Amino acid sequence: MSKIEELIQQFCPNGVEFKKLGTVMKITRGASPRPISNFITAEPDGVPWIKIGDVEPKSKYITATKDKITIEGANKSRFLKRGDFILSNSMSFGRPYILAIDGCIHDGWISMQDFENSLNPNFLYHLLRSENIQNYWKQKASSGTVQNLNADIVRATEIPVPPLPIQQEIVSILDKFTTLEAELEAELEAELEARRAQYNFYRNQLLYFIEKEVEWKMLGEVGEFVRGKRFVKDDIVSEGVPCIHYGELYTHYKIWAKEAKSYLKPDLAAKLRVAHPGDVVIVSAGETIEDIGNGVAWLGDSDVVIHDACFAYSHKMNPKYVSYYLQTNLFRSQIKSFISSGKISSINAPGLSKAKIPIPPMAEQERIVGILDKFDALVNDISIGLPAEIEARRKQYEYYREKLLNFKN
Repeated sequence: MSKIEELIQQFCPNGVEFKKLGTVMKITRGASPRPISNFITAEPDGVPWIKIGDVEPKSKYITATKDKITIEGANKSRFLKRGDFILSNSMSFGRPYILAIDGCIHDGWISMQDFENSLNPNFLYHLLRSENIQNYWKQKASSGTVQNLNADIVRATEIPVPPLPIQQEIVSILDKFTTLEAELEAELEAELEARRAQYNFYRNQLLYFIEKEVEWKMLGEVGEFVRGKRFVKDDIVSEGVPCIHYGELYTHYKIWAKEAKSYLKPDLAAKLRVAHPGDVVIVSAGETIEDIGNGVAWLGDSDVVIHDACFAYSHKMNPKYVSYYLQTNLFRSQIKSFISSGKISSINAPGLSKAKIPIPPMAEQERIVGILDKFDALVNDISIGLPAEIEARRKQYEYYREKLLNFKN
């Protein structure tokens, strides 16, 4: 901070000047040729057509577009050059992006150009993301019946415009934080992937038995599959009878569960089918073949209603042992030929029943489960810790951003 104070004393001893954005740059709304479908082209001379869908959630730059428009369409739109800024003027409005390509924007964007004489682009980027600017825009955009950030609001926004050497020093500090955040995320993701690979390796090894070592049986020989009955997401309520919707086996449940995520009204639940404590709930339909056959061991105190794209598998093995086995390459390879592929792929009870499972003594099943539980905990610990670590680093960046950009007006 002392270096910035020295620079302020050197370049602006009377304080940092504030200016309206409209006085230091050109700010305009995008424009759309209509109907846009008449101007979309795949020709090499087409001009990139920048849409909200071309934006990566965490990205600073726009590097490519899915569509292009004709030269005629570009003449009816707003053409921008690499290095120009754009802001969304509705929905998640006010989020700045820097163009890494030339292209045209529609009227859902606001452009910011010709600021280089007054503003360092990276300083402007950090500034536009600051709480002061974002809160001001939210307040102004919310004053109407529809939340909308228009070009006049942006033009009237006052910002600090310190001399360029001060801007560069602030950028150097803040860029270090964003670089550290990106490096941390990459390191944690790599560590998580390494642990997953290690876990998958040991799971497959632990659950691989030579047929002479243990008894192998088809799932249908040592258990029974009961298919659930249909209910829809609109049937789900905040409290009532516990239920498992098939989609939750992809998004929520892992190896085992004691509590349900969702509930149904008792009168509807009474008409449906359930999994009992100790059963394994197996998903039988999905968009990809790889997802089918995932299971969760239901260890709750009472029955749980299951969706018709699930089976309740009743058996006398360790429930978590069965659930872990359903994740192995060996099980996957066995059921693959029984899966009916299409827009929604599926497998029926006879197909699942034919898959073989090794059945070691119960003590060995429990030993295997104990080892895999430890690996699972290691993976989950870092999965939970990863967002927390990144959020802590982000908060640190935001703290210094607000402190560094908080000049007295």
